[in-house]
Amino acid sequence: MMKRKSQWYLDLLSHAILVIATIIAIFPLVWIIISSVKGKGELTQFPTRFWPQNFTFDYFEHVINDLNFITNIKNSLLVALSATVIATVVSAMAAYGIVRFFPRLGAIMSKLLVTTYIFPPILLAIPYSLAISKVGLSNSLLGLMIIYLSFSVPYAVWILVGFFQTVPVGIEEAARIDGANKFVTFYKVVLPIVAPGIVATAIYTFINAWNEFLYALILINDTSKMTVAVALRSLNGSEILDWGDMMAASVIVVLPSIIFFSLIQNKIAGGLSEGSVK
Repeated sequence: MMKRKSQWYLDLLSHAILVIATIIAIFPLVWIIISSVKGKGELTQFPTRFWPQNFTFDYFEHVINDLNFITNIKNSLLVALSATVIATVVSAMAAYGIVRFFPRLGAIMSKLLVTTYIFPPILLAIPYSLAISKVGLSNSLLGLMIIYLSFSVPYAVWILVGFFQTVPVGIEEAARIDGANKFVTFYKVVLPIVAPGIVATAIYTFINAWNEFLYALILINDTSKMTVAVALRSLNGSEILDWGDMMAASVIVVLPSIIFFSLIQNKIAGGLSEGSVK
C-alpha cells in the first residue's frame, strides 16, 4: 500500500513538473499572440498586463496591408517549401545509396558532409555571394534556395544515414523475392520504415529555411523579394518602433512553422509502425 502511495506521489510530481515546463515553454508564444491583439496604447501604457482590455486586429491589418507582409510570406513559403521538398527527396535517395551500395565509402562521405557545419555561416557569406553572382542568380529567390540546399542536404543526408542503417536487409530481400525491383523496394518498403526520420528532416529543413536571416539579408536587395525574417528585422530599424506591429508580424512569422509541424508531426509516431507492418 505504501509503495503504491509513494508511486502515486511520484507520478503526481512528474506530471506537475511537465505541466510547469510546458507553461514555461509556451508562455512567450502566448504572450506574443495576446500582445498582438491588444488595443492601441496598451502595450506601452500597461506593458505587464497579461489580458487586454480591448481586442483589436488593427496591427495585423497594418502589417498585412500597409507593410506588404503577405508578399514576404509568399517569398519565404516559396523558398522554404521548395528547399524542403528538394532536400528531403535528394537526401533520402543519397542516404539510401550510401548505406546500401557504398557502405565503406559512405561512412567517410557522411563524416565529410557534416564537416560543412564546422564553418560559421558568416565565413561562407562572401564565397556564396560571389558564386551566386557569377551564375547570374544574385538578388533572386532561386539563388537563395540553392544556398539553403547547400547546407540543408549534407546535414539531412547525415541524419538519414542513421535511419536507413536500422532497416533490416532481410526485408528488402523478401520484397525482391516477391518481384519488386530496387525502386519499388525503396519507395514502398524502405521509405515507410524510415518515415519518422524523413519527417524530422523535413521539419528541420523547413524551419531552418523559414527562419534563416543572414543570407537572405545579404543576397536579397529587392524589397519585393524580401523574406519574412528580414522583413521582421526591418521593423526594428524604423525610427519609432511600434510594438503592436512587431508582435503581429512575429505571430505571422511563427504560425507557418507551427502549422507545418502540426500537420506532419503525427507521421513521426505513425510512420515506423506502419512501415514495419508493410
